Amino acid sequence: MYNPYVAGGLFCVVAHHFWDRPGGGELVMASLAVAAERLGYTPVLTSLTKFRVERYVDWFGIDLGRYPVVAGGISLKSFGLYQRLFVWRPVKKALELYSPRLVVIDMPTYKPIVGKVPIVEYIHFPLDATFNRRYRHLGFYYRDDPYTSERYGKFPLNIYAAVYARLYPIYARGNPFEVAELVLTNSRWTGEVVKALYGEEPLVLNPPLPPNLGDPGQRASFEEREPCVVMLGRYSHEKRYHWVLERVAPLIVKEVPEVRLVIMGDASTPTSASYYQSLASFAEFRGLKNNVTLLKNLSRGEINRVLSSCRVFLHATINEHWGIAVAEAMWHGVPVVVHKSGGAWTDLAQLGEAGIGYKDEGEAVEALARLLSDGKMWRHYSNKSLEKARDLTFEKFVDRATKLLSDL
Repeated sequence: MYNPYVAGGLFCVVAHHFWDRPGGGELVMASLAVAAERLGYTPVLTSLTKFRVERYVDWFGIDLGRYPVVAGGISLKSFGLYQRLFVWRPVKKALELYSPRLVVIDMPTYKPIVGKVPIVEYIHFPLDATFNRRYRHLGFYYRDDPYTSERYGKFPLNIYAAVYARLYPIYARGNPFEVAELVLTNSRWTGEVVKALYGEEPLVLNPPLPPNLGDPGQRASFEEREPCVVMLGRYSHEKRYHWVLERVAPLIVKEVPEVRLVIMGDASTPTSASYYQSLASFAEFRGLKNNVTLLKNLSRGEINRVLSSCRVFLHATINEHWGIAVAEAMWHGVPVVVHKSGGAWTDLAQLGEAGIGYKDEGEAVEALARLLSDGKMWRHYSNKSLEKARDLTFEKFVDRATKLLSDL
């Protein structure tokens, strides 16, 4: 069959397990594809499932429509974690079709293609720490780490994860510094975990803000914003929205009776839709319906409007590897309150310099109450948010990524 893309030129595979949701990993890989194109490559996007490239314009403002795609072949539906074991399969097919000079990949399960082509690996979080018992002493094993134990700690998902942990070493590539030309990661915090695993430090390339955030111009002032605490992220157990409704919401309502908690997130999968419904039922049961608003599957414009009208952003995930939602809030001048863990704390809140951290619900409520009522404190952290966000633009990311790739 004639392939119009194979008519000379250089190709670079950009491999992601599935591209069909508007998450931080998808944003990073789409942005790396743009960086590869600016270096003179034609990016070839590989995915385990078919996806609609045109959705990236609405989600992020990134046009992927001009890139060839190799997708399909694996559809495990409710077994998305297992699906990631086979990220190498569409890559292998792309190697045969396009003979690429380079593969950029963000999953470690690419052992079958090691040695066939130069590889750049972007590590969102090292799965060895999560599913390889050899590294359990580091504290990130799926049974121990709060980020994963929230999801995989109880039946039946504990069985689901245990079987995956048995299968994972079959396809995992081993030490990335021994098989990849370049190892990148999203935050200083993740970089330290990688170093603890393999003894070497990856280069930190912070994820970008999506280019369709636009410039909101003059951000709304403290007085112009609602006494509202906003959260953003897919409806997933590890985001700990249930903890916020159970432990934080009742306390903050007592401190600031007029407060409203708004949660925005994607609920397009059966699992996320079920979690969304459980939160709605709990809020009604606990009498929080007047203070809690749950929004799902919003457009980018709707998300931007909510972020620009609320006073404070709360992030509840423990050991969040990066936190794109936190960065988006900062772009809109919203002060951020994050757990004292993960990349959201080290790289975004900058250990308290650009945002406020907490360890428990008491500290979280104290920070939220002050930012909701103290205009001077709010303006300080609003300016810090803007200062940090301006260093995370899409163009700056592409410039940095282009330089790193060109140095290979």
